[in-house]
This record gives sequence, C-alpha cells and structure tokens, in this order.
Amino acid sequence: MSEELEFTRIDKALIEAAAALHDLLGPLGLTVVTAESCTGGLVAAALTDAPGASKVVEGGFVTYSNDAKQRCLNVPKDLLDRYGAVSEQVARAMAEGALECSPADLSVSITGIAGPEGGTAAKPVGLVHFAAARRGGPVIHHEQRFGDIGRGPVRRNSAMQAIAMLAEIARAR
Repeated sequence: MSEELEFTRIDKALIEAAAALHDLLGPLGLTVVTAESCTGGLVAAALTDAPGASKVVEGGFVTYSNDAKQRCLNVPKDLLDRYGAVSEQVARAMAEGALECSPADLSVSITGIAGPEGGTAAKPVGLVHFAAARRGGPVIHHEQRFGDIGRGPVRRNSAMQAIAMLAEIARAR
C-alpha cells in the first residue's frame, strides 16, 4: 500500500480521538453532524468506526462541489462567489447549514485544498478552514495551513482537527 493511501485510512489515533469524543458527548446527550468537503467523509467514517457511534452521530454531508454546498447545506451562492469555497465564511455557513438541515446539537465543517493541484498563491495546497457550531450557541473557526504534505496527510490531519473542534464546541457554553 502506498504511503499516500496509508495516510488516508482511518488509523488508530483517529478512532481513539473519535472514541474520546463519544465518551464526552454521551453523558451530555449531545449529537453531531458533519459537513465535509476536502475530507470526503473521513470524519464521519472515523466517528462511526468508534464504538458507541449510534448514540452520538446523527449523520454527515459530503458536499464536495459548490452546488452541493448550496443544495444540501444552504450555503449562499454569494458567499461562494465572493470568498470562494475555501474560506472562513463558507466554513461557518457549512457548519450552520448542517445544523439547519439536521436535528444534531453540534456540527463541524471542513473545506480546503488537499492537493496535489488546486492551490494558488493566496490559497495554497494544504490550506483548510474548519468551523464548529453548537445549536443556540457559538460558532468557532480555525484555519490550518498544513503545507503541501500530500493529499492523504492533509485529509487525515484535517479529520483529527475536526474531531478536536467538536470536543471544544461541546465544552463551550
């Protein structure tokens, strides 16, 4: 198996992070929904791979295209046109849209450029925007510049960041 494919797999660390999130959310009675672009469902897959998933995972959206972001998550076209899909504004809209379109309590969104193509000077390969939202509560944003480390590592590191942000937003009041 190539190194690139190995990094895209759900590894032990991802499953452990997901299990720790389940342990946090379960007693709080909180559920999650994902809104993923560049990770292509990797976060939802990791969350559902860990035991206890049915108690905390509501579902997930893989919205790779701009059209899917608009149709499935109600991301406004003008945000996509003005800021581009890989932006704080769109990440926030994706997280909010996931909550609007599901009964979950928490959401996380990921939109970025995993590579190897698609980067520009302003938005290089490895740039990823994340947002996490809590129903009736805050929306947090994080920007990560992983660099041109390979498609698989960008996706895997993004999944870890997304799970960490779900834990952060679960603890937010």
